[in-house]
Amino acid sequence: MSEKILVVDDESEIADLIEMYLQNEDYTVFKAYTAKDALEYITTAALDLAILDVMLPEMNGFQICKKIRENHTFPIIMLTARDGEVDTITGLTMGADDYVTKPFKPLALMARVKAQLRRYKKYSNCCSEVKLTPRETIITTKNGLLLHVSAHVCSINDTPLALTPTEFKILQILCERKGFAVTSEELFKAVWSDEYYDKNSNTITVHVRHLREKMRDAVDEPKYIKTIWGVGYKIEN
Repeated sequence: MSEKILVVDDESEIADLIEMYLQNEDYTVFKAYTAKDALEYITTAALDLAILDVMLPEMNGFQICKKIRENHTFPIIMLTARDGEVDTITGLTMGADDYVTKPFKPLALMARVKAQLRRYKKYSNCCSEVKLTPRETIITTKNGLLLHVSAHVCSINDTPLALTPTEFKILQILCERKGFAVTSEELFKAVWSDEYYDKNSNTITVHVRHLREKMRDAVDEPKYIKTIWGVGYKIEN
């Protein structure tokens, strides 16, 4: 069964172009020119990924992204006409997994779509497992954090957390190296192995902040994710 992808852009030429490339890769495409139509697809179609333009009339892409994250964890790629750090941080804060700046190369966008779907499909397939096997990894900490890696399940004191694939991957890396500091560059390259790392990028910072919010982890006195200034982040045993 082909993955279902939502494309939202009020510029029909761009939406049609993305649709054509996605269909050439055998994806099922749901195309929307308005936020209203997009929200309808979100509630009625079992989507695997969404591509959202930031600049939309009535409701912008950030607001749609926030709506999606209320009930869904599938990957979201934002399209922005401005190469601005504010747009990037806003999108990531709302729960987006990646962003592409217009004008973009369609094949580069397809590569990002495939990368996000590989990560999401891996987690989704694992979630259907019922019994644990010796190969499955469960990571715990003394303060109640539990990470079931193969099932893509995270909980704190038996309370489940709804994490996006990107958030889960970052937390997984920190947990696998608990007790040791992990640099922002290491985290970035582990999640986006085929992307260029910018030392001034706030991408990891924003995702960690989002994780802390979901974990109710205070920045000044964190119980889980600690900032190692000038280095990166660490989770204690």
